[in-house]
Amino acid sequence: MVDKVYEKYGAIDVLVNNAGYGLFGAAEELTDQEAAKIIATNLTGSIQMIRAVTPFMREQQAGRIIQISSYGGQVAFAGNSMYHATKWGIEGFCESVAQELAPFNIGVTIVEPGDARTEFHYGSAQVAELMPEYDNNPAYAFLTMLDPVNGLAAGDPERMATKIIESAAIEPAPLRMVLGSQALDSTIQTLEKRVADFKKQTELAASTDF
Repeated sequence: MVDKVYEKYGAIDVLVNNAGYGLFGAAEELTDQEAAKIIATNLTGSIQMIRAVTPFMREQQAGRIIQISSYGGQVAFAGNSMYHATKWGIEGFCESVAQELAPFNIGVTIVEPGDARTEFHYGSAQVAELMPEYDNNPAYAFLTMLDPVNGLAAGDPERMATKIIESAAIEPAPLRMVLGSQALDSTIQTLEKRVADFKKQTELAASTDF
């Protein structure tokens, strides 16, 4: 498909990797097939698309790769283990590739949206076969989130899409773009706690040096 697009238009200006879905349930509840499918969709598919467009963008010395991730690529919640595995994975891949492609004038942006009124919550979400052993467990907090009776998500998908499109013209390309105030607040709180935890390990880290 990438070959056909390049043959038709003579250039590939922007790649947007947007394929993805949520898979909810405790890690133990997920089948091998469910785990493999979400990895193929959310992680491997995006990796292969980026690898496919890279030769064309490198040759033309220009291009922009926009990878849709999630604030779940920085923050983790119980009951979302495989989803987080794919998002944390694609973020690490993209952060590395961004450094490789910068000399060719190819920008990479990781988009980290918060909750939005899309089919992610209210249509495409897949739920494992739940086990009674996990009743009243943090793993099942997602059930409240997926129920529209408890209120719709705050994020406006049209406004988010507009900001994503506008980002393609920003120079230099922003490595990350968080969409949604709740997502930003949660991400900052999580990262601040992570940094604080790391700083407590100064003595431990040094104790393993020669």
